[in-house]
Amino acid sequence: MKTVIVLVFLAIVASLGSALFFMLRGDSRQPGQGQRMARALAWRIGLSVALFLCLLLAWKLGYIQPTGLPTGP
Repeated sequence: MKTVIVLVFLAIVASLGSALFFMLRGDSRQPGQGQRMARALAWRIGLSVALFLCLLLAWKLGYIQPTGLPTGP
């Protein structure tokens, strides 16, 4: 489960990096540059939401356990 989380997180970071690349390389003469950046950011949002939902599902099914603050008295 940890490897899946790490791989999705790396995909999120890669998508954010590609959006940064498209933003910095933005050439006003080429149409569609902003569209490529927006698509990369949309992928990042989708991957982030999917990771969050998968973490909630894994917690609900018992695949992962929280190890933070105690929940009971």
